[in-house]
Amino acid sequence: MIIVVCAEETLAQTPNRLIPFSHQYYQKLNTSVYDTANKFHSSIKGYYSDDSILSQRYSYLMNQGVDTINKRSWVKRKLFEEHLVNITHDDYTAFIDFLPDLQIGRDWKNGNNTTLNTRGLQTGINVGDKFSIYANLFENQGKFPGYITQFIDSNQVVPGQSGGKFDNTTKDWNYTSVLLSYTPSRFLNFTLGYDKNFIGDGYRSMLLSDVASNYSFLRVRATLGSVQYQTIFGYMFDPGAPRLTLDRRLGYRGKWAAIHYLDWNINKRLSLGFFQAVTWADAEPEGKRGFDFNYVHPFAFLRSIESANTLSSPDKMRLGLNLKYEVLANTAFYGQFMFDEFVAREFFKGNGFWTNKLAAQLGVRGSNLANIPNLNCLVEFNMARPYTYAHFDRVSNYAHYNQPLAHPYGANFREFLSIVNYSYKRFDFQGNVSYARYGVDPNGLNYGKDIFKSYFSHVSEYGNYIGQGIGTDLYFAEGKIAFLMNAKYNLRFELGGVLRKETSAIATTSTAWLTIGLRSSFRNLYNDF
Repeated sequence: MIIVVCAEETLAQTPNRLIPFSHQYYQKLNTSVYDTANKFHSSIKGYYSDDSILSQRYSYLMNQGVDTINKRSWVKRKLFEEHLVNITHDDYTAFIDFLPDLQIGRDWKNGNNTTLNTRGLQTGINVGDKFSIYANLFENQGKFPGYITQFIDSNQVVPGQSGGKFDNTTKDWNYTSVLLSYTPSRFLNFTLGYDKNFIGDGYRSMLLSDVASNYSFLRVRATLGSVQYQTIFGYMFDPGAPRLTLDRRLGYRGKWAAIHYLDWNINKRLSLGFFQAVTWADAEPEGKRGFDFNYVHPFAFLRSIESANTLSSPDKMRLGLNLKYEVLANTAFYGQFMFDEFVAREFFKGNGFWTNKLAAQLGVRGSNLANIPNLNCLVEFNMARPYTYAHFDRVSNYAHYNQPLAHPYGANFREFLSIVNYSYKRFDFQGNVSYARYGVDPNGLNYGKDIFKSYFSHVSEYGNYIGQGIGTDLYFAEGKIAFLMNAKYNLRFELGGVLRKETSAIATTSTAWLTIGLRSSFRNLYNDF
């Protein structure tokens, strides 16, 4: 949960009420977020409903279908208009909702049936204007198409969710988020959470995304005028790392992450963000290290780039930029650049030196296209050179629970994608297509896609290029049609379809997956990998 606090003229007095992050839902806020009349820090998600820039639009969306004229029965109000439990008091407000996610489907290409049986609860409490709590809990059983099942069996985690019982074809797992937020003033916020974070204006993020599972973190955010500074201290796990006898914990190997981001709205059109992330193993062969307070100070960006990229350092630092320019009303160009290591004398020779590890993003997004209200479009390009996000010790790479913290493909790829969505009254439509080219590792070799392998096992010092290894093409298309029943907890009937084809010189796999179900919640869960 991100607390957005800014100057008085642009934000409300009590910015502490989370709008859970869902890419599809957030597109409905585009006309307010990407408006040249506002200075809004769009690259940090999630947003807050009591932000004065968003409050009017959010209130409209939350009250879709509410009948203020006719008196409805209790059942109709709870099903179509209200929270299941809604408590309003002078000093606090609270709500509780039941969140079903029930789907049946079939992979027609492979003749397999799929199911999803999820029962969830969410609750939110706001105490005055300084303290808030949000929590959800989901109990899940599911049977997936082949490519997702293979991912779960290989990585022992449901993508973006958690580990569980995976011995059978039907998987069983839990998913939980908890956020406690304290805002002593509108310029400072402290958030303790078990959730995800996202930095960027695109569908993907090459800096920090919500692709991986939830993790524990403390976030501190300070804002002054057009500048916002955020620091995240996170604790993460690596189930695949060998355990150390000196590590007194009985669970998985752990890692710490210190993630700093400074976002500057230069004017109402242009914003620039500076990013830094450091990861290090909680326990090392020499003994238990724990948290490093050297990364607490607010001037972490002053650390020299040269020392940050020493190959023998047990810590791994990554630096990056996020750029947004609103060229027209409700239309913005955006981009990101991140580098692990950079040797200028080798880079400009163009010789494919393996330590020149970087990632980039370039995109454009628009809303109310062709003057059609609620029609949004995004076109985006992403790339990462081989061995980006990796480290010589897998525990300190840029990942959590066997999933990347940036792009789901890891590294050694190029990707083109486009998303279109449209809302009309209670109907939501979304379609996305993508194409990716990446290189897969032959047995026993490391061509740079798998960020969990040591980068010291690289196949060559020079001549490295994106797509090296077993060249693979991934084509993906997905469409969704939904009818919104209750906006308060996003209860909807949804029909969805996925076409996926992965082809290389070794094998070709195809998926044609159709689903229908009653769904609820605002979670961002990705199956386009």
